[in-house]
Amino acid sequence: MVTRLVMCHTAEMTPEELHAVRALLDGAFREFTDQDWGHTLGGQHALVVEDGVVVAHGALVMRRLLHAGRSLRTGYLESVATRPDRTRRGHADRVMTALESLAPAYDVLALSASEAGVPLYESRGWQLWRGPSSVLAPDGITRTPADDSSIYVLGGSDLDLDGELTCDWRDGDLW
Repeated sequence: MVTRLVMCHTAEMTPEELHAVRALLDGAFREFTDQDWGHTLGGQHALVVEDGVVVAHGALVMRRLLHAGRSLRTGYLESVATRPDRTRRGHADRVMTALESLAPAYDVLALSASEAGVPLYESRGWQLWRGPSSVLAPDGITRTPADDSSIYVLGGSDLDLDGELTCDWRDGDLW
């Protein structure tokens, strides 16, 4: 079995590769919407490919987070998943290592973790954001309490993990 890691930007992916990633994500998540798919596009992708089949994926897209009066250039992880029949083989670690290697281009890395993903992220040094979360909505800053306790960050300087963190607006899931 030949396993390889592929790093590429969305713009470099063929329609077939995009279709394979979307199929992986549809199979890995209970509910993966077109809006979720849209959040996945436009950044760097890390793909684990076994014998020509995409078995794991993660994307890093640029977002802006507001914290303590600063606008943070944020590498935001999206759609980190492994095919259900290929879990526990280190594929997610390979994806995370590849995406985390891009951290120097950002002020901080962030993600919204599923319950199942928390052990992976915590084992890699990601820290839970303990403070309140909000979104810069069209009507102004609006609290997103349902997202409290699911936001994790890696890196960054002078961050108060108990302070407010506000994300930029987007359709669908805000975090």
